[in-house]
Amino acid sequence: MTMSLTLYVDGDRWRRHMKEVRDAHPGIVPVAKGNGYGFGLARLGELATWLDVDTLAVGTYPEVARVSATFDGTVLVLTPWRPHEQRAVYDDHVIHTVGRLEDLRALAGRSERPRVVLERMTSMRRHGFSARELREAVQLWAQVGGVRLEGVAFHLPISQGSHLTEVDRLMTDVVAAGMPAKRVWVSHLSDTELADLRHRYADFEFRPRIGTALWLGDRDALRVRATVLDVHPVERGEVFGYRSRTAPKAGHILVVSGGTAHGIGLEAPTGGASLKDRAARVAKGGLDAAGFVRSPYTIGGKQRLFAEPPHMQASMLFLPSGARVPEVGEEVDVRVRYTATSFDETVIS
Repeated sequence: MTMSLTLYVDGDRWRRHMKEVRDAHPGIVPVAKGNGYGFGLARLGELATWLDVDTLAVGTYPEVARVSATFDGTVLVLTPWRPHEQRAVYDDHVIHTVGRLEDLRALAGRSERPRVVLERMTSMRRHGFSARELREAVQLWAQVGGVRLEGVAFHLPISQGSHLTEVDRLMTDVVAAGMPAKRVWVSHLSDTELADLRHRYADFEFRPRIGTALWLGDRDALRVRATVLDVHPVERGEVFGYRSRTAPKAGHILVVSGGTAHGIGLEAPTGGASLKDRAARVAKGGLDAAGFVRSPYTIGGKQRLFAEPPHMQASMLFLPSGARVPEVGEEVDVRVRYTATSFDETVIS
């Protein structure tokens, strides 16, 4: 009997999907960061090698070594370099992201001649140069050198509207800056938008950075399962759990594998902005106050409620009377956000 939170992958279907995404996106730069989208960074490095791509993007400097153990190509670090960064790697296969003039000046003073991507600020207002600063950055490079320019980067917001108007404005700034490297590293552009930009800016090379759509784009190829570790009948008013809560009615307490150490109960919010999304969050807040929060565990075709907040490696669920009670050792489905969840075991067929 397994006691783990396990990710099951239909290997043939998953690999076919990844090849389709790669082939549909010339110059693709797979993104591997954090927990490796649930698969682990080392495995994504292996997959990048298998996909035969030349560049892999990571979020932070500590992740460079973890992907480089299984991937021999170029590694692009998405978090901007700062002078106080003690974990930076200046090997020739690493590209640094820079979004401030003082940082570019500091990197230009190093002996390694680092490879650098200049990030242009977008409507996200996250990192990057303004239009004027981008011109000054290119002028600084022309005067002092010291780094190898690999192009410019746009990190665009995830939205339902078109990015073309914004990217047109950003590209005007790139052209006006006299950027010598005709390469644009982009995130969150649709296939249609990429095709349009490649047509309009034929002298530039667009490198789409893609994570979720590549690794998680075919959700039917992925299935997460947990193990029922224990089952306890309870009557209304009986006490259970760390916090000595009382059962609201008769049913069963189920102890299942998976807890906060895996990311269960800690999933990143979806950030929906619609009225329906906001109403759902308000409703969930009320449920939380009453001790009834929907869990990601699915039993009998329904997502069941946490009996109390999840523990480190296991969770307690409340199953109302009348529902089929799974046996100890039985596996149940778990609906998780892969970017927030880690697994004890990954089984790829």
